[in-house]
Amino acid sequence: MKLTPKDQERLTIFTAAEMARRRKARGVPLNHPEAVAYISDWVCEGAREGKSVATLREEATQLLSREDVMDGVPEMINTVQVEPVFPDGTKLVTVHDPIRAENPDQLDDVPTYDVTERGGIQS
Repeated sequence: MKLTPKDQERLTIFTAAEMARRRKARGVPLNHPEAVAYISDWVCEGAREGKSVATLREEATQLLSREDVMDGVPEMINTVQVEPVFPDGTKLVTVHDPIRAENPDQLDDVPTYDVTERGGIQS
């Protein structure tokens, strides 16, 4: 199996996000990289399913609450940027203040299997 750098990055995001999902399910607070991966992975899968950029931006802010992450993590993540593959091509999705949900788990966690473009994550 040959993986491009984009494929390798996408698998890294998936791995970190999967670990974050398992920790979150056990009630273990997520650290900075886990929280970013959790959100990024969810955005990538939503894009793959055909959700709009606007919908992804809004729904991504409902994934994690302050209770889901370690102290200080919400202040460290002002934005999450990811370039997922949509049915009509790659687009930049920027999520501002992503950790603010009062009722996390409003949305289903989505497993991931697609590839991001050009680096994918910035926080």
